[in-house]
Order: sequence, then structure tokens, then C-alpha cells
Amino acid sequence: MASVTAEDIKCELDTFNIAFNNDTVDKMLEQCLCHRLGGEEIVCEWFAFSSSREQLPLTLENLDQFEHEILNKKKKPKGSSKGIQFNKTRDINSIQELIRAEEEEESLLDSYSTPAKGSQKRALTTPEHPQSKRGVARLASPSLLLSPASFSSSATPSQKYGMRSGRGEVVLSFGAVQGPRWTGKGWSAVRVELLEEGENSLISSYKYMFQRLRDVRDVLTEKIEELGEELRSHFNIEEFSPVSLPVQDSITVLGQVCCDSNGKLNAQSVLLEAGQEQGGRLVPVNLSELKEFSLFPGQVVVMEGMNPSGEKFVATKLYEGIPLPFYCPSEAKQEMDEVSEPVMVMMACGPYTPSESLTYDPLIDLITIINKDHPDVCILFGPFVDSKHEQIEVNQVLCVFEITEIKTFFIMATIKPFDVQPFQQKNQVTETFENIFKRCVDSIVEGTKGSGCRLVFVPSQRDVHHHYIYPQPPFSLTNLSKDDSARVTLAPDPCTLLIGNVTFGLTSTDIVFHMGAEEISSGTGTERFSRIMKHMLTQRSYYPLHPPAEEVNMDYDKFQQFGQMNLTPDILIVPSELRYFIKDVIGCVCVNPGRLTKGQVGGTYGRLLIQPNPVLVEGKRVSPCIAGQVVKI
Repeated sequence: MASVTAEDIKCELDTFNIAFNNDTVDKMLEQCLCHRLGGEEIVCEWFAFSSSREQLPLTLENLDQFEHEILNKKKKPKGSSKGIQFNKTRDINSIQELIRAEEEEESLLDSYSTPAKGSQKRALTTPEHPQSKRGVARLASPSLLLSPASFSSSATPSQKYGMRSGRGEVVLSFGAVQGPRWTGKGWSAVRVELLEEGENSLISSYKYMFQRLRDVRDVLTEKIEELGEELRSHFNIEEFSPVSLPVQDSITVLGQVCCDSNGKLNAQSVLLEAGQEQGGRLVPVNLSELKEFSLFPGQVVVMEGMNPSGEKFVATKLYEGIPLPFYCPSEAKQEMDEVSEPVMVMMACGPYTPSESLTYDPLIDLITIINKDHPDVCILFGPFVDSKHEQIEVNQVLCVFEITEIKTFFIMATIKPFDVQPFQQKNQVTETFENIFKRCVDSIVEGTKGSGCRLVFVPSQRDVHHHYIYPQPPFSLTNLSKDDSARVTLAPDPCTLLIGNVTFGLTSTDIVFHMGAEEISSGTGTERFSRIMKHMLTQRSYYPLHPPAEEVNMDYDKFQQFGQMNLTPDILIVPSELRYFIKDVIGCVCVNPGRLTKGQVGGTYGRLLIQPNPVLVEGKRVSPCIAGQVVKI
């Protein structure tokens, strides 16, 4: 299915003369992503739904009802998205059509050679970025390093990105809206370090693809037992009974939520998988007696209820998980951190290019903003070289056929005439993916040197040049100078970061989107994003969903070691394709800054003002987050 945009939905709504506003369109776009629907399909479904109820107006409340009654009951298509993409990338005819579109003929190996020096010396100047003499002196290095000609001979700046509106507009505010000044001090003395150290920190690459099913089972069983013991002691439960035990009295059971098929979880397909100590059985669960619930596959829960026949458990009470305590710094660390003034933290998530061009205009704009606002810390999430970018996808396919060119030729020649000439035509990308990434990092480090901003780089599984595994090791940058290394932190995905004495939970994996597509709820009275964030905190995991989304390649042994929360972070940053938000969830400020680009147009970034040393008021801990904003690039 092609990606859905807000404009597609607006066009379809206009077709049916349905009144709408930006909030309702954003909500429908979120539903499209969660339920894998197209713009035309969701509008038709809404029209049918509203017509059967005397033309319901399009409001956020009615859309929630529409999702609960219609969308949550729709089944996923049998074919997986991964399989579709695999077939697409291996289709010979489509590859030939893509390559025939090139203008010049040149060997595939030559297309990967280093470009001429002249192309590297051309500075990027567009109407969007006029280069004054002062600007050239300060940002010459990023502009040169990110020149589109150095990556692609046919790259041109994105017209839609250059014509975007609302630049610098604050689209969301949190906390103290009036008063805070959104500029940092630059060259701040605030400490930035990974909270986990030594063996508890993922600091280098590791071997993967060697896990056994038995090891996966052991990890999941241990997770059930650990969380179960915490719930048992907190709620003073004497013991857990086997979930399949046929009894007439009420019992308390422990297990993990599962789905009875490969489709989306719904109220009729919930199974409870008990731990090994409780028999390890799978039993269907009847949720009709619960007044409210919010469940997702992989969630560890404790339920009260009856199982008269031993074949189906009727739940009457659901115990919620318990979050971990917050970070409590030692007196020595409090004395080490002498910063008492508010600290400004900026965050942005890739892609850093528009979808139709390899020009890094959005990244250059972000560097300009950093130099203007002087944030104390800037957290940058991947992807920096996006594997889902149109031109990068084409080049990945071409690399496959370069390696297997002769073999592919002989295989296809036995089926139908095959023309190898298109594979000798010129490629759009003229740099290796590693070199493109190196230029991005060099441009950021050099371009922000004058601001004194501390930089944190977090990889993404969409980074085409990096390890495709979760948890994901940090980037390796061996060419940084001593001064640059002092202000650059290379973090894994996920991780817990310490800025001053404030803890930041970071993950670039889109857990909000993945859980939003699988979670079911009834009668909770809270909106979806808050429920998902609460699940992450109470399940004490950066990725509590099991089985994971198809695009997540999980190593369970390392996940058990590096993917769990050791404490409740003060601030949890979870960039997502879904709508941006800043929310206080059980004392933790959860932030989705959005992505820096959304298709062919600009996206958003986030910024926070924090008190580096959390304080107590009347014995109660006060959130260190003073204010937050989401801003259009």
C-alpha cells in the first residue's frame, strides 16, 4: 500500500462534502497508519458508518467510536508487508524500468567511484538558503559536505520542501508556556553520559542471528516471572494458580497476553500464556466481565476470575503493572554537577532529506537553528541515510544485481529473454552509504562547533549502513578529533541517558506506531498515546510488544540485557511516524518530536527546558521538565 498523506484524506473528504478540520484529518491519518488503510478506503468506511447513524459529524469523539466499532474489528490481509516488499524489490521488469530511466550509460562499478573534486567544491545555494559572506564562513563545511552533486549527479533541491509554510511555528506547547526563553547558554558544563556503564552498556557491535527458540522461550519466561513477582508482592497476592485449572471459585493467574491467530488482536482472540511454573498452558480469555481494559500482545498481566471448565478463563479483575522508581543521584554526583540554571535540550529524528531528493536541506536548516538557539544538548536520532528513501531503495536493489549479475542472467535466460545492458547504466547515488553518513556527521559536528552544543547520536534500524538488529549498537566514529569527541556521545538504541541528574530514555524504534497497531482497549477513558506510554513504563521495557513488528529484528538475549528499563526515566523520547505529542504519564514526561521531514515536506523537531537537578517540594519529587515545545522546521 502506498503511503497515505493528509492531502489524500482531505481530497477524499471533499469528494463526499464532509466537513473537517486539521485535528480530524490528523486523527484519520493516524488510523490509516495503525490499521493499514488507504485514504479512499478509510473515508468510504467513515461515510458508511456515519450514514448508518443519521450523518454523524466528523469529530474526534466520533472517530474514536468509529475506530472502536469498525476499524478494530477489521482483519489484517493475509499477505505480509514484508513479503510484498520482497517481491517488489526482486521484480526484474520493475528494476529494468527504473534503470532505463537514467540518462547516461556507465558501468555499475564506475558509478560507485569517488566523484570528481570539482563536484565536492560546489556549495549548495538555493532560494531557501541564500549564502551571505558571514553564513559561508560559519556553515561552509556543512554546505559543501552535503552538496547534492556529491551524492547524485541528478539531485535537485526539493521544490515542495523549499515552498513549505509555517517555518518556526510552535505547533505544541507543554508546561510553562509563558516566560521561558528558548535559547541555551552554549558551552554548557552540564554532564552528558550513558547511565549504564561497564557490562550493562551496549557500547560495541555483537554477533547476532545465532539465537535458538529455546533461548527466546527462556527470556520470555523470565520476564513473566520477574514482573509477576513484583505484582504479587505489591498487591499482596498469596500465590498464582495454573490458568487452565478447572475450579468454581475465583483464582488469580499470571501470564502473557497472546493472540489466537496471526491477525490483529481483538476482544475475542485474547489468549493468556502462563509461565513455566504455572504449567505454560495457553487458555482463551473472556473479557466481557471487565469494566475496562487495555491489552496488547506480549503484555504481562495478573487477572482474577474463574475457569469452570478449564478451557476458558473468565476475567473479572485486571491488575495493572507497577513502574520502577525514578533516578536518585548520589550526593557525590549532585556535588559534581554545578549547573543550576535551566538546560535546553533539542531533539530531532530523521529522515533528514525529502523523500524525492537526496539533498540534505532540512539538516542544513537544523544546523542553522542550532547555531541560532545554542541548545546545551542536541539529541539526533537516525535514520541519517534512510533505507526507505526512494533512491536508496533503488541502489540497494542494484547492489544485489551487481553481486549476482552473471548468476541472475543465466537463471533468467532459461525463462525469458533477458537484457543485461540496463544494469550497466548509470546509478543515481555516486557515494557509498558509509561515506554519505560520514559526511552527515562531519557536517553536524563541524557546523555546530561554534555553538558549543553537546551532540548525542542515536542509530535507527532504517540506517542503511548500520547493523539491522535490536538492540542496536552505537555508531562507530573513529575520525573525530579529541575536542569533538569530548562533546559527542554515541548512544545505542535503546538507552538511558543522564543529562545533569535528569534521566532520558531514548529509542529510535517506532514503538508508538507498532503498539498502536496492536493494542485494544475498552472503557479506559484515556487516549491511545498515553496508554501506550504507560504500558512501556509499567512493563519496564523499551519494546514490550511480542511478537515484534515484522521490521524489527530482535535479538532476545541482548534485548533482555540492554532493552529493559532499570528505572523510570524522567523524560522518555519516542520519535514516531504518528502525530507529535508531549505528555506527562505517571510522572514521566513522554515526547514524540515527530520526524524532521514528512514525505516531500518539512516536519517537526522538539525542544525542552529542564532543571538539571530535580527538587523535592514537601517531600514530593517535582518533574525536572519546565517546559516543552514541538516546532516546525
